[in-house]
Amino acid sequence: MLQSLRYAFMLVCLALVMTGCASNQNLQSGISSYEYSPAESAPGSAKAEKLWQTFERYEGAPYQYGGTTARGFDCSGFITTAFREGLGQQLPRTTSQMLRHGDVVHPRDVKPGDIVFFRIAGKDQHAGIYMGDDRFIHASTSSGVIMSELNGYYWKDRFSGARRFD
Repeated sequence: MLQSLRYAFMLVCLALVMTGCASNQNLQSGISSYEYSPAESAPGSAKAEKLWQTFERYEGAPYQYGGTTARGFDCSGFITTAFREGLGQQLPRTTSQMLRHGDVVHPRDVKPGDIVFFRIAGKDQHAGIYMGDDRFIHASTSSGVIMSELNGYYWKDRFSGARRFD
């Protein structure tokens, strides 16, 4: 009986983790502690430079569902904080609201500062900020605020779209 309860508890915990902003750092080819060079983003992109500065301030901050501060971020909490602090721009708070309100961007037209979305477990539930050169910044459940590659092992087949907020 006790074994069954432990198993049920583990399944419930796993389901809760999967419903938040999901990622698995062990499966993705992320890049951490990357040295930013403005020349690697869009030429003259002040927007990207300000977002990089915000990322550097919070890189490594832990994941916390519903979090919007350095004590812990979820994916949309990190995005809204980065846009508010770096660009003075207010975005919708949740991933689903961002999907509804942003301007649709075709994958070949994604630019630094666009929000990229990922389908995990059949639902668009994770998002990050595209920074150019195949990189995006985000708050992952396993590693907190990090940078990853769009074409990384974990992310390339989960990319589902992008939105722009100008």
